[in-house]
Amino acid sequence: MESSGNRLRKQVVAEVRKRKLIFLTVIFLCFVYLLINILFGDMGLLRYRELYTKKTRIEAQIREIEQENKQLKSHIQSIKEDPFYKEKHAREDYGLARPDEIIIQYDR
Repeated sequence: MESSGNRLRKQVVAEVRKRKLIFLTVIFLCFVYLLINILFGDMGLLRYRELYTKKTRIEAQIREIEQENKQLKSHIQSIKEDPFYKEKHAREDYGLARPDEIIIQYDR
């Protein structure tokens, strides 16, 4: 009887070990799946880093465009209000002159 009891005990221990191994394998595979998903998934760290870089680049472009807009608004304001700037703009861009002036142009 003891040998059958001992054999039964060994069989139970082996069964428990198999279950533990299966359980640990499932846990390990779940962990690997989650790790891969966290790194490479649609919402993973690599995608986050890519989007963050893109966001930073776009924000820099926005700042440049806002600066350019400020300059253009200042230029427009100068053209509207400053008579010296109006005259300078008319002379340089359109080749206009006062009635008593003579324009001399040369090629560079």
